[in-house]
This record gives sequence, structure tokens and C-alpha cells, in this order.
Amino acid sequence: MKPRALVAWSTGKDSAFALHLTRERGEIEIVGLLTTLTSGYGRVSMHGVREDVLDRQAEALGLPCRKVWIPPACVNADYERAMADAVAAARAEGISRVVFGDLFLEDVRAYRERQLAGSGIAPEFPLWGSDTSALAARMVAAGLEASIVCVDPRRVPASFAGRRFDAAFLADLPAGVDPCGENGEFHTCVTGGPMFVGSVEALPGEVVTRDGFVFADVALAAANA
Repeated sequence: MKPRALVAWSTGKDSAFALHLTRERGEIEIVGLLTTLTSGYGRVSMHGVREDVLDRQAEALGLPCRKVWIPPACVNADYERAMADAVAAARAEGISRVVFGDLFLEDVRAYRERQLAGSGIAPEFPLWGSDTSALAARMVAAGLEASIVCVDPRRVPASFAGRRFDAAFLADLPAGVDPCGENGEFHTCVTGGPMFVGSVEALPGEVVTRDGFVFADVALAAANA
């Protein structure tokens, strides 16, 4: 019997491609998503993606989504408590893996391993160590469709918010910016690709600056709302 796993789902390209590769390898059974949202806002934490867009992604992936709610201005202790409860509930249901889309940040990987230690759930990192230029190009070539929903304007021009993640976007990135945004330069929302059994019909929305970041909203098209 294959180990059962959740994907730590940010709504973005890295978690989506990690899910895709895990399914392709066939060694682990993906049974759901695990996503952190901010209470009172109804949006995915950090990426700022609307909850109904997340729900449509889950539907198009054919997977249920376990939502972990954290308060605004969440301190680390609150986040860790909420995640520990979610992990314990998953383990009680026979889940023994969580798949992450991390690429090369050693401190982030060490943190995830530390938080899961002793829980009965092991982390999986299917994208770890990938050349990010090659990986970004591979995502585009595979048909992954995504838009830029958050940028750090200290690293990427604010005008990049709302753009498609495609070959033109990658070519326009300033020198020193990771092509997958692994250093926090930008975040994405995936709306299509080989990991989906259906599409997520979404439209670009308002662009706002908040807490030093530039966010481009994404809303479901009327037909799917």
C-alpha cells in the first residue's frame, strides 16, 4: 500500500509542480491539500489568493483541501500550534507524508523537518535541488498556467504584478532574481496545467500595495463563481 500524502498547497506553481511530479512518480498517493488562510480576510496567507479561487483549484485537482486558519499578524507560536493540530488530525487518518515545493533554502527545509519530527508524518521534497532556470522553463513547457499575484518591489518591478508566468516573464526578470522566486521575489497563482483535471477560469483584478508588497488580485470568472 502506498503512503498517503497531503500537498502543502500555496496556490502557486512550485506546490503545483511538486504535486504533478509526485503523481508521475507513482510512489505516494496524494489524498489532499493543506493550505494556510488568514482569518477575517478569506485569503491564502502570503499569496493573498481568494478562498473561492483555492476551492476551484482543489476541485480542478480532484482533491479535498484542509484549511488551516491563522489570525492576522500571526506570530510564529500561533502558526505552529495551528499546523500541529492539522498534522495530528491528518496522522490520525492514516496520512504519513506531506509534500513541499521547496527548492533550495536549507533553513526552510530544516524548519519543516524540525516541525514534523516525532509527528509520524515525514516531509517530501520532490523539487529539491533542481536548477531553477531549467525548472521554470520546464513548468512553462509542460503547460503550467499561472499569474504573478505578489511581488516584492525591492527585487522585482511593481509592474510585474498581474503578469503571466511565461517565457516572456522569465526573460524580463532582473539579474539576480531567482526564476522560480524562491527567495520571495514573487508568488504565483496556478490556473492550469498537467496537474489539473479541469481548468480554473480566473480574471485579473485590482493591484494594491500592502505591507511593502504589491498584490494583484485574481477572481473567478462569472461562469465559475
